[in-house]
Amino acid sequence: MLLPGLIYYALYRYAPMGGAIIAFKDFNVMRGMFDSPWANPWYKHFKAFYDSPYFAQILRNTFLISFYKLAWGMLPGILLAVMLNEVRVKFARSIVQTVTYLPHFLSWVIIYGISLSLLSETSGLINMWIKDSIGHSIPFLSSTDWFRSILVGTEIWKDTGWSAIIYLAAIAGIDPALYEAARVDGAGRMRSIWHVTLPGIRSVIILLLILKLGHMLDAGFDQIYIMYNIHVYPVADIIDTWVFRTGLEELNFSLASAVGLFKSVIGFVLVVIANSIAKRWGEQVW
Repeated sequence: MLLPGLIYYALYRYAPMGGAIIAFKDFNVMRGMFDSPWANPWYKHFKAFYDSPYFAQILRNTFLISFYKLAWGMLPGILLAVMLNEVRVKFARSIVQTVTYLPHFLSWVIIYGISLSLLSETSGLINMWIKDSIGHSIPFLSSTDWFRSILVGTEIWKDTGWSAIIYLAAIAGIDPALYEAARVDGAGRMRSIWHVTLPGIRSVIILLLILKLGHMLDAGFDQIYIMYNIHVYPVADIIDTWVFRTGLEELNFSLASAVGLFKSVIGFVLVVIANSIAKRWGEQVW
């Protein structure tokens, strides 16, 4: 039964790791991966990335956007799951759960269209209300002051309902006897949530946190590439968008592979650190 899954991971997850060799070569499409000459020095493409005048800016943007999404994005899913768990009318609970996780299935192109219709400086519905109230509109989608907030807000709206499903599954696994014992001891709903529900899903929260930390350098290429523009490059340009422009569009595959390897190493280090911290809290994940 495990064989199909093992074959899948071997072919599509582990075998492609051999392509990381491109990061240490001057890759030529016509000569192929193995016949292309080695880079001299071997760290040539890593140095090119480090020496880029945009290195500090895109690294800072990547970490900040990822941190904002992590800091603001986990709590809404937990709160929604806890609130849905407290709803006793199953029909109402099903409706709310369906409505909240439907945005997960919308592409970022559609979400950008919705954002544009609401936040456009000239014709956005929200901006029209703001203009009627204060006399001028706000350039939400082209302002360096607002753009990161728009990224985080749309990410929360899109994925909160979907992430709540995981926490609801964890809550369903809590022993009902714990809630009964809490009620016998005089605990109300809030006390039961604080002393039973949240401790019961603590391991799941920490596991998801560790997994998210491993992707700290993946700030959301699809979302940012679709939504950003030249006016917000200083606050929105991340590693992936920079690599796409300077690496893939210019067919510099060695540079793109070097940056990808750099991201993987940093992600692995973050996961190890997060897991070590989890062990100190008594929540060993692996």
